[in-house]
Amino acid sequence: MLFKKVFLSLLLLSCYSVSAEVVIVVHPSNNSSFDQSEITKIFLGKVKSFSDGNIAVPLNQDSGSAARKEFGSNVLSKSGSQLKAYWSKLVFTGKGSPPKEVGSDADVIDLVSKNPSMIGYVGAASLTDSVKSVGKF
Repeated sequence: MLFKKVFLSLLLLSCYSVSAEVVIVVHPSNNSSFDQSEITKIFLGKVKSFSDGNIAVPLNQDSGSAARKEFGSNVLSKSGSQLKAYWSKLVFTGKGSPPKEVGSDADVIDLVSKNPSMIGYVGAASLTDSVKSVGKF
């Protein structure tokens, strides 16, 4: 009986810690260097270009997507409501506009594979050879 309780407790706890990995993707020709800080700055509009000097165009997924929630919490360290407030302030003051939103991992991969300026994120299971992975979180 004790074994059963311990097993069920561990099973429940492990369910809470499971999360999908998010992969940051760029065009295969992009040779810039990336770390979490650089990615965060690009997606928060603090940096407008990659480390090689080329323009950076970030892509967000729709606000309801699992990838966006994981990206917001694991990479940007912000909740959905914090990001909404952040961008509302920048838009209101005229200091920035949020990244373009797309509907799915497939949309991100399609756009990034066709445009060397774009950077986006997808669920790890959706990664294809048509884009280059530069980080996994």
